[in-house]
Formats: sequence, structure tokens, C-alpha cells
Amino acid sequence: MNGSRKKFFQHDNIGYLFVLPALIFMVALIGYPIISNFILSFQDVTAMTMNAANKDFVGFDNYIKLLNDEVLIKSIFNTILFTVACIIVQFVIGFALALFFNKKFTFAKPIRGLMMVSWMVPITITALMYKFMFSTNVGGVINYMLQSLHIIDAPIDWLTSPVSAFVALVIANIWIGIPFNMILLSTGLTTLPKDVYESSSIDGGANKIQQFFKITLPMLRPTIEAVLILGLIYTFKVFDLVYVMTKGGPSNSTQVLSTYSYKLSFDLFKFSEGATVANILFIILFVVSLLYITGTRKGGCLRWKTQKYYTIKAKPAQIE
Repeated sequence: MNGSRKKFFQHDNIGYLFVLPALIFMVALIGYPIISNFILSFQDVTAMTMNAANKDFVGFDNYIKLLNDEVLIKSIFNTILFTVACIIVQFVIGFALALFFNKKFTFAKPIRGLMMVSWMVPITITALMYKFMFSTNVGGVINYMLQSLHIIDAPIDWLTSPVSAFVALVIANIWIGIPFNMILLSTGLTTLPKDVYESSSIDGGANKIQQFFKITLPMLRPTIEAVLILGLIYTFKVFDLVYVMTKGGPSNSTQVLSTYSYKLSFDLFKFSEGATVANILFIILFVVSLLYITGTRKGGCLRWKTQKYYTIKAKPAQIE
């Protein structure tokens, strides 16, 4: 026994002991709630039966019932639309700002630091701020600006109309996500070797646009994949921003999976159905994460055709 212990401590297995505290933490605070939530989704637990000794086991009845629920279908559609709209806009703007601040000019770093404020402010505060800005009262900054520019004649009820409420949520989330995309992409840009650009310009005669598509994008692919997958996960599970600004209204037009799960659990006290919606959200994100991990192991999720960076449209030698 002592020999086996000595052998264990002499090899790389000692690393498992350092990982053990984190593993215990993950199992206790993450693994147990996930398993408990799955068990709850297979039961019929409400406010009347939550303290019952033997809870009714209903199998997949909750899943079948909710998959035929119009509100759940609406929530899935809203979640996907909200995620896609936010990721596309905040990634494009964040990438453009990253390219801009990657250039050396006066006050570049201070300005970039100030732009991180929108990401550092708690989301609840941001949601309250945008709720105030989009209000129809005297303090509604958005309506005031639009009326001052003579774009609209009367204040718009932004948060009480289905389409405008959804647009307001997208704008608020984009404002939060732009600095996140900018700082990660900016960090990735600083790691790109400068000599590649010099060689492509001198030896290959590549212009700025060619360098961007043939050098910057392919070499920045791992960073872009990480930014997109993190943005997808963070945006897909959005809760506090939607709950504070609209609470899923009006008429479920801004209802997403997280807020619908909360509504079922803590407003309607249908705990099993709320757990079922949460599990659907978990399964979707779990599948996306698996696809990302599988894609990165096979060489990347984004299939970009790369070329030799040093010979982009090389010009033939001129004979004088």
C-alpha cells in the first residue's frame, strides 16, 4: 500500500490532488443543482405538492406538454432571434473598434478603457437606465432626442409595443456586448506577427483589404470562434436585462426561455414546468458547447480557406 502511494506521488498524478478542490466545488454547486433540476422536471411539483413526501412521477409529460405550448415556442423563437441579432451587430461593431484602437494614436488606451464602462456596469443598473431612457415620461431621453431632431412628432411607447420593446432590448444588450467583443478581439490582434504583413506587402503586393481577408481573419480565427461562442452562451441565457425592462411583455413578445422558466416557477408556482424549460435551455447550450469543442479539435468551427501569408497575389518580376 505504501509503495503504491509513493508511486502515485512520484508521477504526474499529483496534479489530480490540486484539481480535487475545484472538482468538489463544481460537483456540489453546479452538478447537484443540474441533476436535481432534471429530477424535478420528471415530477409534478407545484406550490401545493412541493412539501409532499412522495412526489408524483410523470415521466416526459412536462416536456410533451410544454413542447405544445405556444408561449414556449414563442420564447424559443425570441431567444434565437435576440441572440442572433445581438451577436451580429455587437461583433461587427466590436471588431471595427478593435481594428481602430489597434492603431497607435494619442489617447487610444484611455478611450478604450472608458468604453469598457458599459460592460463593467451591473446589468441590472444598465436595464434600469435603458428602461428610463425608453420611457414615455419627461425623462425619456430617446423620445426627447428623436423629437428634437424632428424624426417623430409624438413620443413612442417603446416598452409597451411588441416590436419596439424587442428592439429596445436588443439595443441595450448590444451596448453591453460591444466592449466585450472589442477587448477580446483587440487582444487577439496584438498577438499577430507584424512581419507577416510586411512580407505580404513587399513580396506579394497585397493591399489593406487583401491583408484583412487573407491574413487577419485566418490568423485571428481562434479568437473569433471564442468570442462568438462566449457571446452566444451569454446572450442565449439572458435574464436580468429582459426581466427588469419588460418582464417578457407585452403579450410575451419579449419572453425568452430564462424569463419563461422564472415565470412558471415563481409567478405561477409550477416548479416542475419551470425546471423543464430550464432544462431545455441547458440542453441547447450543452449541444452548442459540444459542437464548439468538436469543431476546435478538428481544426476550427469556421472553415476559412487560408493561403500562404507571404505570397498574396505576387506580382511577376518586371524586366527592364
